[in-house]
Amino acid sequence: MILIVYMFNVKTMTMLALVAVIAILCATCLAKRNSNSGPVAMLTDYSTVNVEEFQNQIADPLVQLLDVRTPEEFDEGHIAGAVLVDANEGDFLEKAMAVLDISRPVAVYCRSGRRSARASSWLSAKGYKVTNLDGGVIAWQDAGKSLVK
Repeated sequence: MILIVYMFNVKTMTMLALVAVIAILCATCLAKRNSNSGPVAMLTDYSTVNVEEFQNQIADPLVQLLDVRTPEEFDEGHIAGAVLVDANEGDFLEKAMAVLDISRPVAVYCRSGRRSARASSWLSAKGYKVTNLDGGVIAWQDAGKSLVK
């Protein structure tokens, strides 16, 4: 009987230790991911839409259009009416908040959709209503839409 109780306690303690180690590893990975992800933790409280939906949204004069590519990419061609704030800059969020009105929706795009998804997360975490262009400028041009220089 004592042997059974001892074996149960050893198994229980081993399982508890294993769960604790896994929990610590998960917490460490999440903390590291969030510390490398930018000004705020990554969230997904924004919508990602295709080219047609994006074009319909930016036709609304209340929608603010934000290009988050580099100045060089912007100069090569951008969607008409876009404001540039480079998402790769360390002070992206501060610059974006300085030029965007939080009471108006924001439509965000980049080259392929990765940077704009990241920027959309940051902005939505600050209370902006954000839409991200799926596929970015690449999808925009593939759909036959024009850019301006």
